[in-house]
Amino acid sequence: MLTIHTAPLVLPAGADPVTDGAVAVDGDRITAVGPYEDVADETPGARVRRWPGVLTPGLRQWHPLWLLRQCYHPDPREAGELGEEPLWGERLAALGELGETRWSGSVRRGVQRMLRYGTTAVASPGARFRDPLVAMAVARSGLTVVGTTNAPGTLLGERPDLDPFAEGHDLRGTVHGPLTIGGRADLAVFDVPDESALRERGAASCVATVLAGRLVYRAR
Repeated sequence: MLTIHTAPLVLPAGADPVTDGAVAVDGDRITAVGPYEDVADETPGARVRRWPGVLTPGLRQWHPLWLLRQCYHPDPREAGELGEEPLWGERLAALGELGETRWSGSVRRGVQRMLRYGTTAVASPGARFRDPLVAMAVARSGLTVVGTTNAPGTLLGERPDLDPFAEGHDLRGTVHGPLTIGGRADLAVFDVPDESALRERGAASCVATVLAGRLVYRAR
């Protein structure tokens, strides 16, 4: 279905910001980027999704393997005992041996958490995962797998973070690629007024993620 995603500010990451901007999506491809009125004129009859804040390309996560295999993402049914945040280090070790079924569920939940942070691409050497649980979960999600060329050499914190902005890069250094006509429709929306506020608040401000044209996350 032809859909227009519009927001008070569109940040294409490869062109100038667009106030009252929009991105038209047909299937899994971007067909137009520009001011809402212009995009709407080009795509009559399209469904319109109106978002608050800023609309950007989807983000890239440099450390998916660590976040999915060195962290345990609790099942909602375990929240009373384990909380809702990922467990790592000593807290992970305290859980003891986790079987494949439990790890598989954790990896799937971890992937869903990444989508909640506007992530649409994950990096791995050779653009592939050798861990079967991670490879299967990522493939089923539709996340793009990219190589690790130009990956940051050091972390700003003591461990990787689900928020891709935790690496300290600007928007261009954090997205997978710019919004371009004919490109894959991987979008993220953040409830902030501009890029400066986005970098300050981080990807926790994400309210929607579109993956290959599909709305895969929407904040309640």
